[in-house]
Amino acid sequence: MTKPILSIQDISKRFGSTQALDSVSLDFYPGEVHALLGENGAGKSTLIKILTGIYQADSGSITFEDRPIVVRNSFDAQGHGIAAIHQEPMIFPDLNVAENIFISHRNRGQIVNWRKMYADAEEILSRLDISLDVRSPALGLTLASQQAVEIAKAISLDVKVLIMDEPTASLSAHESEQLFKLVRSLRQQGVSIVYISHRMEEVFALGDRVSVLRDGKLISTAPASEVTPEAAISDMVGRQLGDTITRTDNERGETRLVVSNLTKNNVFKDVNFEVKAGEVLGFAGLVGSGRTDVGLALFGIAPADSGSIAFAGETVNIRSPQQAVGLGIAYVTEDRRGLGLSMPMSIQSNITLPLLQKYLTRLGLLKTNDERDTAESFRKRLNIRTPNVDTVVGNLSGGNQQKVMLSKWLNIKPKLLILDEPTRGIDVGAKAEVHQIINELAAEGIAIIMISSDLPEVLAMSDRILVMREGRQMGIFSGESASQESVMTAAMGQANLSLGEAV
Repeated sequence: MTKPILSIQDISKRFGSTQALDSVSLDFYPGEVHALLGENGAGKSTLIKILTGIYQADSGSITFEDRPIVVRNSFDAQGHGIAAIHQEPMIFPDLNVAENIFISHRNRGQIVNWRKMYADAEEILSRLDISLDVRSPALGLTLASQQAVEIAKAISLDVKVLIMDEPTASLSAHESEQLFKLVRSLRQQGVSIVYISHRMEEVFALGDRVSVLRDGKLISTAPASEVTPEAAISDMVGRQLGDTITRTDNERGETRLVVSNLTKNNVFKDVNFEVKAGEVLGFAGLVGSGRTDVGLALFGIAPADSGSIAFAGETVNIRSPQQAVGLGIAYVTEDRRGLGLSMPMSIQSNITLPLLQKYLTRLGLLKTNDERDTAESFRKRLNIRTPNVDTVVGNLSGGNQQKVMLSKWLNIKPKLLILDEPTRGIDVGAKAEVHQIINELAAEGIAIIMISSDLPEVLAMSDRILVMREGRQMGIFSGESASQESVMTAAMGQANLSLGEAV
């Protein structure tokens, strides 16, 4: 094998208490497709951002064509021929195809030579065997054509290392096949391709080598011919479950929610499940699988297009969050800073916000004593660590912010609680407290849907686990029968489990 065109040695990166990358070393060779695998949070995105200059490594070095380099920004990356294509193409819809291809050129000058630009664009597309009108606006392009324009843009910059991050996530099977042809063409031209995908069939169809990251560490690197999907999945999920995660068994009550053939066009299709009072139903799946979209539909933020929802024995048509709250459905978002909490407001104001009308007098004045009593009760119940409820939420730790957001929705006395990534971005101690709160809420008879990318958390905290992939329900596992390998295998499409087989 020739010398690597790009090498990273002992790259580390920490964000607060999270070690995103821990002494990772990899080589990337010209004319090779190097597949990079890992669960959500394994460190893949951080590595991409370091290679493209978005982040700076805390330690370690990068070598390009046998020379040490520093990638401080995207222009440095561009100068070395390093480019990235993301799953959502970054196309300017008001520009035409040729303009999009050459938009990143720093030396394009102040006067555009349109004839040369169109000719060069056509030459690049011809090399890639892409048939597009370079003068047509990008607005009407399909996703596959947009991806093709992104690749042409990289070629125009004399790309030598092309990073492709989930490039087929939004493509149809036919469009994906077109993209695979482009990948093979680039490999033949000597481009080094870093291919990141959760789709095992793609990895082993295209990859020459396969590397697996887990918890920020490099677990394995081997030729694709020596790796099986099962071995790769085992490397991806090989960490041990934490001792702090436990699920308390309790009696299940009546069926609280029944979802039948729930469908949102182009997002998820034919989702079927039920949740009983006192039960925790875990939702597992990779990014883009549709887990959160189902939660948003149940809460009326992005209503489903078809199917049925029965809540507390009555068929309902939930079209808004206000309607969902009125029924007794609460939704704790994964984005607590952007959507879940008002950071400049106090703990007290955040907790009472969903039921603000309850705390108003006939003259529209706030019953501040009632607000304070409510907030104080939740501060004590959930052990929110702060001297008083007047504390601004933005000044709290992530774990305490999460408890405030839980309090906000527990204040409506929900019958169904949807938790989206309930422990994301909080420390180990706070995570254990949130798990204990979930246990207590289930014991009180609240039906809980827990959406989480933390697979050990899903396995430990769920009575049953529903697995989704690309908007499809792959199966429902009982808590006793589920394992990290079986759930991840279903999430990556390596098994087609019907409800009857999985339960």
